[in-house]
Amino acid sequence: MRFTVSEKQELIKMVVQSDLGVNRTLREIGLNKSTFYTWYKAYSDFGVEGLEPVKRCSNRQWNSIPQEQKNLVVDIALERPELSARELAYHLTDEQQIFISESSVYRILKARGLITSPAHIFISAGDEFTDKTKFVHEMWQTDFTYFKIIGWGWYYLSTVLDDFSRYIVHWELCYGMKAEDVKRTIDRAVRKAKLITKQRPKLLSDNGSCYIAAELKSYLKDNHGMKQIHGRPMHPQTQGKIERYHRTMKNVVKLDNYYAPGELEIALEKFVHKYNNERYHESINNLTPADVYYGRGDLILKERARLKNVSLHKRRMEYQEYKMIKKLETKKNSLVLR
Repeated sequence: MRFTVSEKQELIKMVVQSDLGVNRTLREIGLNKSTFYTWYKAYSDFGVEGLEPVKRCSNRQWNSIPQEQKNLVVDIALERPELSARELAYHLTDEQQIFISESSVYRILKARGLITSPAHIFISAGDEFTDKTKFVHEMWQTDFTYFKIIGWGWYYLSTVLDDFSRYIVHWELCYGMKAEDVKRTIDRAVRKAKLITKQRPKLLSDNGSCYIAAELKSYLKDNHGMKQIHGRPMHPQTQGKIERYHRTMKNVVKLDNYYAPGELEIALEKFVHKYNNERYHESINNLTPADVYYGRGDLILKERARLKNVSLHKRRMEYQEYKMIKKLETKKNSLVLR
């Protein structure tokens, strides 16, 4: 139970003036003996001011995040609402050279009411490919997905994704889903990737009619030296990375209606650029696909580790300085009161 200053003062007077003695009076009123003498000493030394509630030392921890950095988290979250707490944490490190953990970013946003339920539900690819890729262009995944354009009918998006980096090597909008469309997509992907003669990725696809056509198999082997791999029938998890990409992409792109193929292509180009160059991918150490594809991932991870150490060291030094100032202030106040 907390007592006000006046209540403490009345209790002290009651005990001092009581004819029953200090100990018996304290037992009668239910006041702890050590509490009474603490109050009595403070009252004797400093008067009524000594009975004021003791200002507790700040609960600030050495790793407390400065308020200006918390404000920066909120400002960027409002400016970039599409970023999750995880993505925002790594964006701060890479773009602002400030380390704030993902959990801390989440708590800051939660306290400001900026954490809401996900706007989209993403597919989860539960199973993994048996032999994981170890480098860029070891294997590509390819697949079709479809869009309906108002007044134009159905169009089909053919995409080539690098399995190791998740980088979208090439995409194009097609009138159909034929072997010829796959050939053209792969031809352009190879040119874009600027592959050397001996560097040819395996090509993973599902068992759609365009992918299992004998003419496609021979074309890929004769013109590009590519080996085809097909996923197990009725098991889309084998192509989980491109399936996941298509679902993520359509959750964003299909929020708008399109009245011409050109409009859809502009939206797709914008999304692919953002996906490749700005979207932090949790499964590749929260790097962007472009970071891994172009081989700069290791340098970025090392820089993040350095910035983390710098940030923690700076907070520790600021905390020590803060504690020293508080100690001097306490000592100064004590001398003044005496």
